[in-house]
Amino acid sequence: MTQRLKAIIEKDDDGYVSLCPELDIASQGDTIEQARDNLKEALELFFETASPEEIKQRLHGDIFVTQVEVAVG
Repeated sequence: MTQRLKAIIEKDDDGYVSLCPELDIASQGDTIEQARDNLKEALELFFETASPEEIKQRLHGDIFVTQVEVAVG
């Protein structure tokens, strides 16, 4: 069984930080691909070790990623 989750990856000083907002699990890597792969590994480890109750408690429902325009200055 597989589950499709979101991955938000952003540049950091020393590489990239990846975040899965549905479960609030993060990882990092030197490249975008490495950050994504490390997040995938962290998520797989979570699903292997977490109880069904913990998964249900941590799994956020709908997550919306959008942009907003704001006045600056």
